[in-house]
Amino acid sequence: MANENQNQDPEGARLPIKIDTTSNGEFEPVPLAPRNEHANALASEWAGENAKRTGRSRRDFMMSGCGAATTLLAVNHANAMGEKPKTGGKFDVPADAAFDDDAALSVLGGDEFIFDVQGHYVNPTGAWLRDVPAGANPFSGMQNACVQNADKTDRAYLDCLGADQFIKDIFLDSDTDIMVLSFVPSARDREPVTIEEADETRRIVDAMEGDHRLMLHGRVNPNQPGDLEDMDRLAAEFPIAAWKTYTQWAPQGGSGFYMTDEPGEQMIAKARALGIKNIAIHKGLAFGPNSYEHSLCSDIGEAAKRHPDINFILYHSGFDTQVTEEAFTPGEGKAAGMDVLCQSLIDAGVAPGANVYAELGSTWRFLMRDPDQAAHALGKLIKYCGDDNVLWGTDSIWYGSPQDQIQAFRAFQISDEYQERYGYAPMTDKLRAKIFGLNATKPYGISMDEVKKRAANDSVAKRRHAYLENPDPSFATYGPKTRREFLNFKALGG
Repeated sequence: MANENQNQDPEGARLPIKIDTTSNGEFEPVPLAPRNEHANALASEWAGENAKRTGRSRRDFMMSGCGAATTLLAVNHANAMGEKPKTGGKFDVPADAAFDDDAALSVLGGDEFIFDVQGHYVNPTGAWLRDVPAGANPFSGMQNACVQNADKTDRAYLDCLGADQFIKDIFLDSDTDIMVLSFVPSARDREPVTIEEADETRRIVDAMEGDHRLMLHGRVNPNQPGDLEDMDRLAAEFPIAAWKTYTQWAPQGGSGFYMTDEPGEQMIAKARALGIKNIAIHKGLAFGPNSYEHSLCSDIGEAAKRHPDINFILYHSGFDTQVTEEAFTPGEGKAAGMDVLCQSLIDAGVAPGANVYAELGSTWRFLMRDPDQAAHALGKLIKYCGDDNVLWGTDSIWYGSPQDQIQAFRAFQISDEYQERYGYAPMTDKLRAKIFGLNATKPYGISMDEVKKRAANDSVAKRRHAYLENPDPSFATYGPKTRREFLNFKALGG
């Protein structure tokens, strides 16, 4: 039956698995490799053929599990071709999933508890707009039908990017159960979303009986005057689940810091005193040459050893888009990327399953384009941090709805060769369920059973149930896609 609410992409031009150049604004967009371009072209071609085969419109086909399966099969095909095929991992999707709904659902569907520990919401009408030059239209390039069709002269299009769109992307168009709202680095007077605005979004979801759906970070840059002192206010006024910090960020004229430096130690002591012992640290996705060394995880092993009662949650897991993730041999790894994290843990004697957690926001999204790097990255994190210590995160809204990241992760498998050669664990359903949500329940102190029970019949669930009768996913990404967009976006920050 034809969909009557085809407002987002009526021609079905967009692919449901979004492998493109979109950045989260913290790194310059990386061009796609020829094999990625080929995969997208092949997926578009196959989708048209399979839509006709199954008697669907192209748009309806893209919205089905078969559309996602077709895209992932095209990715496999493109990566396995050429003089240097990439076969260290693949999306384990049966061929008939491209035109059989049940076969697609058997791989891409699931009922796991999905706890996304890194989400973002940027208030499109917040106080940060005061510093945007006259005539500038921030976020107008977002691939959102409402944005594209709205009047740009008075920034009315920004109304399209409010809390309702956030709720649609995260809770209606994806299988996400719960999310932590995090923050981007910024000066205190130029935050794209303040803690008050984030809390207001949480309260909107609360009003839908979804008081268990969103958790909050408290942003702290201990090398910025006023932030350490403000931790008392944040803890007193808001339900802070963890402190979010950026070791490589610094106020103008300043420098980054290590968690073992005085600013880091002061922050840890304050977190302990306030009884909120989760510290979410941006590690990886280097902003550039300034303070690059502080983006590395070289300090994490020692910090974790010194403070075994503190949970160190590494957002992005030390991943760098400019570094190729390969096999790691202790004592012989790269001086960049995830190898630094692995070596730091070994040097400090911090065992797998201890108090260091590796998070996948933006990391998995980028790795989806390269199965060899994906296999090495996941394999190393599971091996050296522990299978109980890898956490799911997507960095959405920058990448639109996280459903495609969820579907791709459900299907990804490390090759038998890499498992045998490097000692990597196979991606079993049990392991995926741990990473998707069960692992995060420990540091964030929540009960999966309680959340699932309350979520089953809350207003968000009822709204999603009704929405899925006539869904309208955008398959769009929102972050900067080109160098120019990246520089414009960066200019909005601190």
